[in-house]
Amino acid sequence: MSERRLRALRAFSKPNKRPAQPVPSDGEPASAVSPESEPSRGSSVITAAIYHDGVRTSTHDSLAETFATLREADGGMAWIGLHRPTEAELQSVAEEFDLHPLAVEDALEAHQRPKLERYGDTLFVVLRAARYLDAAEEVDFGELHVFVGPDFVITVRHGAAPDLAAVRRRMENIPDLLKRGPEAVLYAILDAVVDGYAPVVAGVENDVDEIETEVFRGDPKVSRRIYELSREVVEFQRATRPLARILEGLSAGFEKYGIDEELRRYLRDVADHATHVTERVDGFRLALQDILAVNATLVTQQQNEEMKQLAHAGHAQNEEIKKISAWAAILFAPTLVGTIYGMNFDHMPELGWVFGYPFALLLMAVVCLGLFLVFKRRDWL
Repeated sequence: MSERRLRALRAFSKPNKRPAQPVPSDGEPASAVSPESEPSRGSSVITAAIYHDGVRTSTHDSLAETFATLREADGGMAWIGLHRPTEAELQSVAEEFDLHPLAVEDALEAHQRPKLERYGDTLFVVLRAARYLDAAEEVDFGELHVFVGPDFVITVRHGAAPDLAAVRRRMENIPDLLKRGPEAVLYAILDAVVDGYAPVVAGVENDVDEIETEVFRGDPKVSRRIYELSREVVEFQRATRPLARILEGLSAGFEKYGIDEELRRYLRDVADHATHVTERVDGFRLALQDILAVNATLVTQQQNEEMKQLAHAGHAQNEEIKKISAWAAILFAPTLVGTIYGMNFDHMPELGWVFGYPFALLLMAVVCLGLFLVFKRRDWL
């Protein structure tokens, strides 16, 4: 046994001292666990199984047992599912299967864009899975790293999606497909990720319809919702757009390495679904851009209407002020005359004049009439 494999065995023969945490299911029967909760095992290993001719022959709780069984097997395939592994765990797997350090680093750190890399006879695929959360009305994205070699498939999952337990059950129910090797498992994972986009597309489409209704209803909070949904759609595009390039690379590799024709047909079917999803997501982004433009137009129209109403109100107020000012000026004239002759000074010749009183009244009337005619001509009254 090589020194490299001895080190790998030693790393996993010791008890794992990490605190036990619940981890998602990756391959147990649905009756045993759910994809979101499983009895804690103190390890990132979800399921490690060995297959011969499409049939599971053994299941192991530790990587060391899996490694040992695979070495003893003749023509077997290991399918190992990991969830957020530690650096030591992933490094042990890398040493056992001779994984490239750059791919291991990507799988450990996560936050990678979807891509396909080939390192010797090992494929490294990064996928972004998604699921729609009905309660929160938002999209939750997960990240999946897949290593595919001649006799192994290793999945490293960051996040709740996708449900690889369903993928494993499906493949185990179709031994004729599973016995075609690791490439068949990769196809099934790709198919599950792409199929998982369908509920997300439906959820986002429903959100877009709701936003359209809110826009024309004049909901003041719709702008924020448009922005948040646009961010989700952009993230969705980042998850789906690279799929075309990944699938093209796989198709080219299948041709080069003589992969089974049946798997090529399955891959073309996945490519068709991925193209459909990508087109729908691109359509959502264009629709949201149009909705945003319409919302901006409606907001501008509403603001213009409000400004127009304020202008009308200001104009009406000015007219009332002019009327009040005109009548105040008219009433001020007789008040001024009456005030002057009401001072009762001793030397006021008009006070002793016989026609003083009629003259004062006539003066008041003439001044009031003159002011009334002036204001009337200027449309103040």
